[in-house]
Amino acid sequence: MNALNLAAEVPENPLIPPIPELVIGLIAFFIVFGFLAKKLLPNINKVLDERRAQIEGRIEDAEATQAEAQQVLADYRAQLADARHEAARLRQEAQEQGATLIAEMRAEGQRQREEIIAAGHAQIEADRKTAAQSLRQDVGKLATELAGKLVGESLEDHARQSRTIDRFLDDLETKAASDATKAEAGR
Repeated sequence: MNALNLAAEVPENPLIPPIPELVIGLIAFFIVFGFLAKKLLPNINKVLDERRAQIEGRIEDAEATQAEAQQVLADYRAQLADARHEAARLRQEAQEQGATLIAEMRAEGQRQREEIIAAGHAQIEADRKTAAQSLRQDVGKLATELAGKLVGESLEDHARQSRTIDRFLDDLETKAASDATKAEAGR
């Protein structure tokens, strides 16, 4: 009873397990640890390695895809810049061609205008000459008739009549020209 009394007298510490339980617990721990190390741990490592390889492969694929996308973007930007330069060049050429075309059209219009004006002047001059000739004949007839009535004899001689009319009209033209010169000088 001594041992029982001693055991009963020493209070049990709840933090320190009894030695037989501690030994059985350590043996069970090492058995479970050995089983896990031999069977489960290699499978876990294998799955982790496969996932790591997949992730690294995906990262490499993503990096390759990103590099390709960057290259495509750079190519696109280069093509866009080339297209802009080409558009600017075409726009400049179109403006130059437009300016040239406008200048040519203006020159053609000016030439046509001058042709029309020249034709108009020529027509006016021809009409003026025709009118002057007709007027000369009419005035000549009237002057001849008037002179015949004043003189009392017929001035039917054509050559004489023509000289008289021409002299009369030349005198009128000379007088009209001198009046026009005086009017110009007065301005």
